Amino acid sequence: MVNVIPLYPVVSAILILIGLYAVMASRNIVKTIIGLEVITVAVNLNILAFGFRGGVSDPLAQSMVFTSIAVGAAVAAVALSLIIHAYRHYGTLDLRKLRRLRW
Repeated sequence: MVNVIPLYPVVSAILILIGLYAVMASRNIVKTIIGLEVITVAVNLNILAFGFRGGVSDPLAQSMVFTSIAVGAAVAAVALSLIIHAYRHYGTLDLRKLRRLRW
């Protein structure tokens, strides 16, 4: 049987790299937010992987991940509402164009 526990940090690192690439390479705000959410999922996976010992997951790790999921959902909701407002006001989701604008 293959021991899958050491694979979780590797998968988490790969997800973090994918999220960082999405944040740095994308000009679209929605893709940037998706990249941030991928990074959040990777961190949650890493916390759960390090909290898993002896076939049982640590309750502290689970509570940290549940809190992180709740905070991440709130941050995503606020960010998406700001994106909708920016799109209605300026008509674009391009970060480079929005940086040049002044309020």
